[in-house]
Amino acid sequence: MIIDAHQHFWLMKDRQGGWPPPELAAIHRDFLPHDLAPETAAAGVAGTVLVQSLPSVEDTRFMLGLAEASETILGVVGWVEMKADDAPRVIADLAKSPKLKGLRPMLQDIADPDWIDDPALEPAVEAMMAHRLVFDALVLEPHLSALHAFARRHPGLSIVIDHGAKPRIAGGHYRDWRHEMLRLAELPNVCCKLSGMLTEAGEQRAEAVRPYAETLLELFGRERLIWGSDWPVVNLAGSYAGWIAQCRQIVPEADHDFVFGGNALRVYRLKEG
Repeated sequence: MIIDAHQHFWLMKDRQGGWPPPELAAIHRDFLPHDLAPETAAAGVAGTVLVQSLPSVEDTRFMLGLAEASETILGVVGWVEMKADDAPRVIADLAKSPKLKGLRPMLQDIADPDWIDDPALEPAVEAMMAHRLVFDALVLEPHLSALHAFARRHPGLSIVIDHGAKPRIAGGHYRDWRHEMLRLAELPNVCCKLSGMLTEAGEQRAEAVRPYAETLLELFGRERLIWGSDWPVVNLAGSYAGWIAQCRQIVPEADHDFVFGGNALRVYRLKEG
């Protein structure tokens, strides 16, 4: 059972001049389930995890509505203002939907790289654990030290690093990224997504991505690496079919059932609810 653990839907009317800008013409339009269906069908993907792309509870409710009307959207990773006083109440309310499987603060867009290393998050994290939600970490290399401290403070919280922490592949930056990812991989509550890397690779793309993808598999192993398409953003650098084919070549066939489905089913509890 192939699972795409990272895809997006959006309506441009809800984004009010935000990302994506008009110059990203390939993705500057609405994307809804009927747009993705031909891609997943052709790739043999049985279900997906729909991930937020706006820091908005309203957007999370929009995604949950799509998921509840769909047999193939198996889970939603939404957004809550995690340092707000009412965060635990909002989390409990959203978690009434069995399709809510995780939350994702947009750490890459927060100026302070240490935002995540803050005791003010404790009430929200406790609420997440009470509802068995996953913490998706949308991070860049400067956030990884603080994320490590956060993950150590909350060993009972399941954490998934999105897009391999977006390594600067186009610039050949590897050593420091690998060092920080190794530290995180040593923590048993941390997993990582094999997703979103084509758009970091510049013109070299397919060839440049391979050593970074192989490093993620080496560090996290076949039981903690989770494949995702990052559709429709992947269209900026390639295609859905091309990305899954490339990843299936990089990941040994013996590991496919874990990386391309089993891990997502387990970590996000996609068979529950």
